Amino acid sequence: MKLFILENCPHCRNARRWIKELQDENPEYNQIEIELIDEQINSELADQYDYYYVPALFDGNTKLHEGVASKDGLKKIFDQYLGH
Repeated sequence: MKLFILENCPHCRNARRWIKELQDENPEYNQIEIELIDEQINSELADQYDYYYVPALFDGNTKLHEGVASKDGLKKIFDQYLGH
């Protein structure tokens, strides 16, 4: 998975914190490899994906989430990804 963020974005910081909490609570989520991409630093890569708001989470070219995240929403994405 790719997680597009902006370093100073409070919603991105929350998403990153919740991902870490979810991985700590359920070690199975550590199987999900998440590449963190700052769109300001990697703008050429970010421009190849169809999103407007961060955080944006992609599996390949499939958008799984865009915009303000919630811990529960991220958990649902992870569970679905792992086939639960």
